[in-house]
Amino acid sequence: MSAPALDAARAALAGGELAWVVGGAVRDALLGRATADVDLVVAGDARSAARTLARDAGGPAFELSGEFGAWRVIGPERRWQVDIAPLQGGSLDEDLARRDFTINAMAEPLAGGDVVDPHGGARDLAARRLRMVSPASFDDDPLRTLRLARFASELDLEPDPDTVAAAAQRAPRIAEVAAERVFAELKRVVAADRVLDGLALMDRLRLTEHVLPEITALRGVEQNRYHHLDVHDHTLEVLAETVALERDPGAVLGEELAGPIRAYLAQPLSDELTRGVALRFGALLHDVAKPETQTRHEDGSILGFPGHADLGAERARAALTRLRTSERLRAHVALLARHHLGLGYLVHQAPLDRRAIHQYLVKTSPVEVDVSLLSIADRLATRGRKADEAIAKHLEIARVVLPEALAYADFAAQPPLVRGDELARALGIRPGPALGTLLAQLEEARFAGEITTPDEAIELARRLVG
Repeated sequence: MSAPALDAARAALAGGELAWVVGGAVRDALLGRATADVDLVVAGDARSAARTLARDAGGPAFELSGEFGAWRVIGPERRWQVDIAPLQGGSLDEDLARRDFTINAMAEPLAGGDVVDPHGGARDLAARRLRMVSPASFDDDPLRTLRLARFASELDLEPDPDTVAAAAQRAPRIAEVAAERVFAELKRVVAADRVLDGLALMDRLRLTEHVLPEITALRGVEQNRYHHLDVHDHTLEVLAETVALERDPGAVLGEELAGPIRAYLAQPLSDELTRGVALRFGALLHDVAKPETQTRHEDGSILGFPGHADLGAERARAALTRLRTSERLRAHVALLARHHLGLGYLVHQAPLDRRAIHQYLVKTSPVEVDVSLLSIADRLATRGRKADEAIAKHLEIARVVLPEALAYADFAAQPPLVRGDELARALGIRPGPALGTLLAQLEEARFAGEITTPDEAIELARRLVG
């Protein structure tokens, strides 16, 4: 097994305390996956080993857990990290017996040697099986019930029935776990290639009702004739379409847009998530207010969900606040919920002029690209009455709007043709809301190509106030 983190640890700790590589690094090596994060256990002083490694590598070392005596060392330019902990239980066998799943209960001597595998983790990996070390694993840390869904979805493994049963029995105890730890696992389920399988496993384990009760509440909420699914299943279908757009935007939007959209969604946003994964959270939460806003015709059939977008923004924010995410992610997903219907409204204004496009971009900024993609996924997942016709019109508008949305941040970052103080002096008016409205009108005219110079901007402003 070789990796920069391991090479650094071997060089620094050679001749010191007995040490073993444990957990994910051993598992990933067997899977042929590269890793920049390594866990070590030492038979002696973890603090001393961490400081020795940090000094040798030229990076910082700091304590992770006073209770377990764990330390972390960060490599140069944050290219790798090594977590070092003392053996739990006094021996390597006891330490491995306390771990969560057999695939994580393997060890390899840091100095080199055969893999220590007392619980059959290598066999389970070969069989694509995810199996608990013992039921006590979930008693020791209830978060491991959610880690079951995370590993299954990330590594394409199938949990064995006894493991599922033991985890489901203990699922309610996830409420005892700090929200930050819960979100750290949930975001990896949502980011996984098999996100839908991961969420389905969360349902089987009865975790969703504790982790994301807003999603559970969508079950059985009927929709109108333009939908073919209830709100819960529609939400999962929107998520599936979102994942498909992320993987191959060209299949829906054409190859000209594929590269820019793929690059855009790969950008980091917050909470160690890309824009693409944040969009998945938007898909999950965009309709969370539908149960509260459902209205019916006099005959009992579903009329619609008036106000669900605005209320959904509040509910999405509340869910992510409960999970202790960053403010940036809360605000981002709330805006996706608030504006996810906007692109659909533009269909009724076709053919679009540049002023209509600008108004949409101003209203949806700074999520103008993200929410446009969410709207496409939402439309593709809605296959009730006249679906094919509605989808075709929606995609036609999207192909017009998305290139403008991708370029809008650069346009908005340009200095105005004329500053507010300059315009106020030129027109002899006072600063205030009216001046702000006038400047916004000038920006719209500039986007539409109607003005290109400061003199043209001032002349148009005179006409607007005259």
